[in-house]
Amino acid sequence: MDFDLRKLRYFVAVAEELHFGRAAARLHIAQPALSRQIRALEDELKTPLFVRDRRSTVLTGAGEQLLADARDLLAAAEAVHRRVAAAAEAKPVLTVGFMPGIVVTPAIQELVRRRPDVSVRLLRTSWHDQVEVVHDGRVDVSIVRLPVDQRGLTVRPLFTEPRVVMVPAGHRLAGKESVSVTELAGEHLLQDPDAVPEWRDIALELRKPERPEVPRINSVEEKLELVAAGAGISVIPLSTATFYTRPDVIGIPVEDIGPNQVCLAWLATRRSPLIDAFAAAAAKLVP
Repeated sequence: MDFDLRKLRYFVAVAEELHFGRAAARLHIAQPALSRQIRALEDELKTPLFVRDRRSTVLTGAGEQLLADARDLLAAAEAVHRRVAAAAEAKPVLTVGFMPGIVVTPAIQELVRRRPDVSVRLLRTSWHDQVEVVHDGRVDVSIVRLPVDQRGLTVRPLFTEPRVVMVPAGHRLAGKESVSVTELAGEHLLQDPDAVPEWRDIALELRKPERPEVPRINSVEEKLELVAAGAGISVIPLSTATFYTRPDVIGIPVEDIGPNQVCLAWLATRRSPLIDAFAAAAAKLVP
């Protein structure tokens, strides 16, 4: 069968909200119209996608599977739309994503030297969307920091750089030239423990029944605000710490944690001379 992308978008909204009223408001359509579209999709698939009653809406097993696949389908469709729009430009366009702290200027300059006909656009990414922007076509190629979900991607290593722990200026460790990870075992980490496995394996807070809450952090600026306020510590790449220097937060080298790996990533299915040219130019990037 041919999927109706509009119905898939409606389905994803309901599946994420698990509430028809909120999903309708999010989509800016009337709730009865949304309900009709979902019923039509269920009829086409010949299976219920939701279990509904007066108090709740939950996904069926089929609904959970469709949600997993629908997000990828919608991202792929959006990527096609963006690539077609870019191809219609008067000049070839390459859009490059990059993570905070990474200076991409040398690679851009080298690309333009090799391909003066190319128009380059940039998009700063975050830990949450550095791969998503590749899949949905917002960028053609992205400079990412590992770890990332590498499924469906070509990932090429560029360089590694040391990581530092960020602490408030008045912290007990703030005056030290470097620290060991054991000195951080009693601290509250403001990020996913798996991002710092050396800390995870000895962290005192992970031995407790409940770990203190870590709020969703959307940017380096938010993370450093929390560190400055004494909410916890964070381990970040040295270039990021250098770029976001501020007087109330101190970056300290950590002697026994691994470096951060920086890579180039693009869709494994893409065959593009522009991406190849940028990959060659990205060799100019050093921390």
